[in-house]
Amino acid sequence: MTSVPLLDLKLQYKNIQEEIENAVLTVMRNQTCVLGQTVKEFENACSEYCGVQYSIGVSSGTDALLMALMAIDIQPEDEVITTPYSFFATAGSIYRMGAKAVFVDIQPDTYNINYKNIEAAITSKTKAIIPVHLYGQCVDMDEINDIAQKHNLIVIEDAAQAIGSEYKGKRAGNLGHIGCFSFYPSKNLGGLGDGGLITTNDPDLYEKLLKLRNHGCSQVYYHEIVGGNFRLDAIQAAALHVKLQYLENWHKGRIQNAEDYRKLFAEKNLQDKVICPSVQEQRRHIYNQFVIKVQDRDKLRAYLSEKQISTAIYYPLPLHLQPCFTCWGKPSLPISEDAAKTTLALPIYPELTMEQKQSVVEGIWQFYNK
Repeated sequence: MTSVPLLDLKLQYKNIQEEIENAVLTVMRNQTCVLGQTVKEFENACSEYCGVQYSIGVSSGTDALLMALMAIDIQPEDEVITTPYSFFATAGSIYRMGAKAVFVDIQPDTYNINYKNIEAAITSKTKAIIPVHLYGQCVDMDEINDIAQKHNLIVIEDAAQAIGSEYKGKRAGNLGHIGCFSFYPSKNLGGLGDGGLITTNDPDLYEKLLKLRNHGCSQVYYHEIVGGNFRLDAIQAAALHVKLQYLENWHKGRIQNAEDYRKLFAEKNLQDKVICPSVQEQRRHIYNQFVIKVQDRDKLRAYLSEKQISTAIYYPLPLHLQPCFTCWGKPSLPISEDAAKTTLALPIYPELTMEQKQSVVEGIWQFYNK
């Protein structure tokens, strides 16, 4: 049985090594290492790709979320509605603002926030909604935007896993007031280290975000507001700009891998043991992760590991149960809690071979038929 890593960034790098190294060397030779023309050109390319007016390169996806909350003047004791089934930064950024995350349970098929539960969670303190386009599939944004408009709320898309995903013909980052992306190396568009992006179509928010990114100033040493050091460095921008040119092909590879998995599971008659990702109508799922729902998840994962097949769990403990957030209480969110016990992410990177995909499915079949 062929060994299968969860991700193989070395293989991706090998295919574009010369272009990446030339781009990085150009930055090093020019010695414009923070912001500058290289970052601006990358931002412009991102705006075109996402279909938005403005893009701001920042230091990480986490900082993108924090800046978005700062830009809309979230205050201590304000409430922000979001999902409990996401990476820590979604709620962590709310906590750092002194605000309260109000968690709403998820849909059982997509694991995205269930918009039907949002309106009941709105209070006089609610200021924003952060829907997370989990695993690379967009949330039901029409319904969420309707709720936000009705209650005068800001919508911040957590699109950390979703650059290039689509909802009714529009791309993530162009579906709310602000979009936040991560360029952590494991993402579909990943840098050589940390990096992030904020998108918006609002010129006032754009100007404020530019100031927040650079310690609150638009002129050096004159600070109109308190911001932070949230700048994207030029080396990251240079590498990401090269990779952006390949992103659509990488998405296509992931989408094909997902289809291959579905066919292979069907051929092995595993439909009653393995539930594959649900793709909703008028969406493009770009499979930052390919997450299945299975029986005996932990035992299956251990078995696959013995066969040198790597998997991951996104996420083993929902945010509302994290010890650091006990100050917000522990609501009962059974769908999120069940997902944390039953979901498993399989290798989905675009360079996967058919032999590797067959090994993954064969390993799962063997586990349930041993």
